Amino acid sequence: MRIPGLSTLRISLACIDYAPLGKNPPHTHPRDTEILTVLEGTLYVGFVTSNPDNKLFTKTLNKGDIFVFPEGLIRFQFNPCPDKPAVAIAALISQNPGVITIAKALFGSKPTISDDVLAKAFQVDKRTVDWLQTQFWADNHK
Repeated sequence: MRIPGLSTLRISLACIDYAPLGKNPPHTHPRDTEILTVLEGTLYVGFVTSNPDNKLFTKTLNKGDIFVFPEGLIRFQFNPCPDKPAVAIAALISQNPGVITIAKALFGSKPTISDDVLAKAFQVDKRTVDWLQTQFWADNHK
């Protein structure tokens, strides 16, 4: 959501609607810290710290709860409720926070990253990498 009054204040706001069992997949905003406030429903959220610890921090949030995602770290949100939607507002401390969706960036890149590189990185066979790339390639190559 673009709010014209914010355009010179170096902040951004986003209203996010989560379907039942909906998600905002693992992603990062390389230029921001994010504050997420749940307006309706329940969200399971988390982020992973950087190397070498790669520690996962998670929390189940309900209406009115707030969670902070530190700048640049991989984060996610998931609505665990099979029958209720959830709504949240994300406040970002950058007018242009950027976004990198992890799986889409790795398996849907243009051109594709070598099967050898991805198979070794994820310790899987090339068939698995090929299958993952087909899940993201069509969306990225329209």
